Amino acid sequence: MLKLYSFPGTVTLACQIALEEAGADYELVQVDFLQNAQRQPDYLAINPKSRVPALATDRGVITEAPAILTYIAHAYPDAHLAPFDDPFAFAQVQAFCAYLCAWVHPAAAHRHRGYRWADDAAAIADMRRKAPENFAEAAQLIEDEYLAGPWVMGEAYTICDPYLFTVAGWLPRDGIEMSRFPKIEAHFARMRARPAVSKVLAAAAH
Repeated sequence: MLKLYSFPGTVTLACQIALEEAGADYELVQVDFLQNAQRQPDYLAINPKSRVPALATDRGVITEAPAILTYIAHAYPDAHLAPFDDPFAFAQVQAFCAYLCAWVHPAAAHRHRGYRWADDAAAIADMRRKAPENFAEAAQLIEDEYLAGPWVMGEAYTICDPYLFTVAGWLPRDGIEMSRFPKIEAHFARMRARPAVSKVLAAAAH
């Protein structure tokens, strides 16, 4: 059985939704960040990066959300979570996921975790001030350039969609009104209506 290592509020949510969409048999394992469990030897043996998500498979552990999402799409082809038969379309999926991973996620993280990049209190405070501006600019780019259809890639639901849903859910946390981005807001509502998403969110609430 797959094991997905998680902590609430993290990008692991995207991977869990994808597992549900795929109909995968998996176990969700919570890593208690409040108790610094991610830095303890037991977890470091699973993921030396001391981060989540991590997906334990029968062949080893996969880390980083884009890699995990792609693995799920490959491992469960009947779910049609990625267009593997179209190299260009699949590259577009990868490009979108890479953008969320390489820029949008760090842009949001600088507000809450500036200590990762600086020790000076003034520098950390400046990152806290600047981060929502960067996050909003990234959301505007997604609003303007993506979501041509009901889903990120148009008519086809892909691994991009739970990933965007997860990241978009952080906008209000950073004081950014989702209503500024009507397409993202509509996508967020469509995602919440999906059975797999409803199941994951309901389980998280208990």
